[in-house]
Amino acid sequence: MTDSDAPRGDGPQAIGPRSLAVGGGVSVAITGDGGQVVMLPAEAVRWAREVEVPPGAGNLPGSASGVFVGREHELAELRRLLADQGEVAVTQVSGTRAIHGLGGIGKSTLALHYAHTHRRTYSLVWWINAESSEQIVTSLANLAMALCPQWPATTGMQERAAWAILWLQWHPGWLLVFDNVEDPTDLRQYLGTLPDGHHLATSRTATGWHAIAPTMSLGLLDADAAVNLLCTLALGPAHALTHEQRQDAAALAAELGYLPLALEQAGAYLFETGTSLADYRAMLGWVMDTATGGIAPERTIARIWRHALTAIERRNSQAVMLLNAMAWLAPDDIPRSLLAPLCPDLLLLGEALGTLRAYSMIAFPGPEVSIHRLLQAVLRSRASAPGSPPPGRADAERILRLAVCPDSDHEPTPSDRWEHMIPHLIALAVTSPSGSHRDQALPAYQIAARHLKEKRQELRAIPLFQTILTQHEWTLGSGHPDTMQSRDRLADAHYMARDYDRSIPLYAENLVHRERDLGASHADTLKNSTNLAHAYRMAGDPEQAIPLYEETLSKRVSTLGENDPDTLHVCIGLAGAYKWAGYLNRAVSLFESTLAKYEQTVGVAHPRTLHCRDQLAGAYGAARDFEQAIPLFEMTLAQCEQELGNRDPLTLRLRNNLADACQSMGDPERAIPLFQRTLDERQRLLGDTHPDTLQSCTNLAHAYKVAGDLGRAIALYEATLAQCEQMLGQTHPQTLASRNHLALAYEAGRAVKQRSAATTTTEADLQGPSPTD
Repeated sequence: MTDSDAPRGDGPQAIGPRSLAVGGGVSVAITGDGGQVVMLPAEAVRWAREVEVPPGAGNLPGSASGVFVGREHELAELRRLLADQGEVAVTQVSGTRAIHGLGGIGKSTLALHYAHTHRRTYSLVWWINAESSEQIVTSLANLAMALCPQWPATTGMQERAAWAILWLQWHPGWLLVFDNVEDPTDLRQYLGTLPDGHHLATSRTATGWHAIAPTMSLGLLDADAAVNLLCTLALGPAHALTHEQRQDAAALAAELGYLPLALEQAGAYLFETGTSLADYRAMLGWVMDTATGGIAPERTIARIWRHALTAIERRNSQAVMLLNAMAWLAPDDIPRSLLAPLCPDLLLLGEALGTLRAYSMIAFPGPEVSIHRLLQAVLRSRASAPGSPPPGRADAERILRLAVCPDSDHEPTPSDRWEHMIPHLIALAVTSPSGSHRDQALPAYQIAARHLKEKRQELRAIPLFQTILTQHEWTLGSGHPDTMQSRDRLADAHYMARDYDRSIPLYAENLVHRERDLGASHADTLKNSTNLAHAYRMAGDPEQAIPLYEETLSKRVSTLGENDPDTLHVCIGLAGAYKWAGYLNRAVSLFESTLAKYEQTVGVAHPRTLHCRDQLAGAYGAARDFEQAIPLFEMTLAQCEQELGNRDPLTLRLRNNLADACQSMGDPERAIPLFQRTLDERQRLLGDTHPDTLQSCTNLAHAYKVAGDLGRAIALYEATLAQCEQMLGQTHPQTLASRNHLALAYEAGRAVKQRSAATTTTEADLQGPSPTD
């Protein structure tokens, strides 16, 4: 599967150490963060070996003194699994009616109680917010600062995280708690690199752990435990229950579905307000689910929070204002400094947050604040006055704009100071209300999206690009130049994610506007039409691409001449479309003539020339002319390695395409190490989840399949499919292709087993009965 000449993009990246070497006074920790190679000075390496754990080091949120009932068996099982296996993931029982998969079962509570209970048996216990790979790196960087506070303020998070990994390798006996893991594969590299301690993960995701860590599923509380939890929270542990109170508690616990989160919220309300169990049950009521005949947990817990909000409003109105704003942010790691503009008096801010915690609305897992995802969903769903933003939305937009660009006249240089705001900006963007609403955070979206693009993380920036476009369409109109520029950027991001079907309508809409406003031969119009033709070609629709390329090429020649680099770029695209359509003679001829012009105008070693030569070699391969294809690939690859280096995207593409040609001519043994090297380099440069890395995984798997090694092929196909589903979505073209490859590999495996069984039967028939028959 040859690599195309598509623009190179990037996506969310799994970050973690891949190798460590010490030499020449420098330690090199290779990570998956966009190919960064983290250089640790020899002094830092010495620190990692010599620094001991300070007394009381750790960052566990809260304490273990809170109410913990009904999980004693699970706590013991967790201890057993960690002692035996070294790692375990606490997940939600599949099918549990915790609302929309947002949790509420008590996974984090169990993990926290385990960590507090056994903290003295570990040398260090470190709590990691693991919702994304970026948050894992941030938590590890914080560990480095806790262990070695003398790190210079200018040191980046990657360097600190790499040092923390090195320290953990030198000092065994620790416990890392990865809380709220969204993608199990984010942990693979840490579990593989750090074997000398315990890894405890919590996750709402019950699947995808089979190749990562053993799991322990957590369900709802049983009836007795639920009643004990509710009564302890509402009345205190020393309160002697009357028969009537226990009956009221049992009825209320049943109506709350024995969901720990709902029980905790109700208990906190009862304790703070002094409301009786019977009165609260009558006040709350319940809503029957007509589909199942049971209680509708979504609406029941929403009622719980509505009553709690009413009580909080009477006690501290600023607390409700803060809570409404936090509903639109990322649920974890909300800095108090971000909330400060809403409550500039720090004493009053602390009192408001304390009120929210008293009602179990938020938690303080550290200096930052966290809020449950389920509460956020309930708060965001509340209706607002027509034409007005929902409660808290405007405040969230304002504080994020102030955090990223406090001076609207001078945008700050992106830095770690506000880079922590990116998860909150993305959360704000993806929850943007429908309808007419001017988003105050638009300048912050633009700065963050530009920063992510510079880091080659366009895939991660897609929600920001989409919100920017929506805002420009509403405020400026569909055909405004700024709107068209934002539409181009969104189309480019989808293109780089190999989601060409999403990029096509965006490019097409801009082309209509530019042809109308600028004319068919304007440079911006021709660039637009070229991008649209590229997208059609990459989407597998050369019949749409070819006439668009030909029309664009004609106008390029008439305005710029046939040797202009932009003209030659269109020639390469057109030749590629000919190849896709099966017009191989036309493709080879156009590639050859274009290559000659490139060599004449920019030189034989220019990247554009090397790229054209790569495409020509690919056309020879498509025509089964391997005697010309493979030497041309080899020569061009050698030039790329010399001129651009071993890790340049063009070098990697050529190495991949040489491997593909070797495989196509029946030499998988030569192809496999080339595919493997390309995969290794892309993992280092782009991360495990970049579309190009995933394509390299598929290519290597296919090579193993061709070579007859179905075991390795299927393992790679399975891992790649899991990554595609997690990072690109169930319906992304690359996900669909990956699923098809895996199905074909399974089918091939079954065919091999059937042939093997048939052969065994035939041999047995020839041998006749055995002496024991």
